[in-house]
Amino acid sequence: MAWFVLVLSGALEAVWATALGRSQGLHRLVPTVVFVVALTASMLGLGYAMRTLPVGTAYAVWVGIGASLTVGWAMLSGAEPVSAVRLLLVLGIVACVVGLKLVH
Repeated sequence: MAWFVLVLSGALEAVWATALGRSQGLHRLVPTVVFVVALTASMLGLGYAMRTLPVGTAYAVWVGIGASLTVGWAMLSGAEPVSAVRLLLVLGIVACVVGLKLVH
């Protein structure tokens, strides 16, 4: 259950990071509300997962999932450029997250 919650919390990290970017310094209401709700849920989930999983592993997986999804969404939406090198590097992050799960 902790791994499921951790993956969901990592996905919520991507949501709050994207919402923060769209909030224009917390000046736009809807993205700011999405940011606060997603941030709160993400942190609660990370805290829950850390009750069972090692802190370093949980945090690395949470950040890796959040960062990968954030940059993936930015590339899909056209906010960031797509290149083979960028895709390869993001896949490297994903591979590291999977590796941490496999060696746990």
